Amino acid sequence: MWTLFLLIALSIILGIGAWFFFMWAVRSGQYEDPEGPKYRMLDDDDDHSR
Repeated sequence: MWTLFLLIALSIILGIGAWFFFMWAVRSGQYEDPEGPKYRMLDDDDDHSR
């Protein structure tokens, strides 16, 4: 019976952790422009400074 409580507690902790990670990603701007990178890689820049 104690294993059931352990698994329930672990799933709740992992769920809360995933929610905090998702909220951090949203607040840091990870989902601001999902369409931009695919067009940015096709952009022909002549600036080859490295």
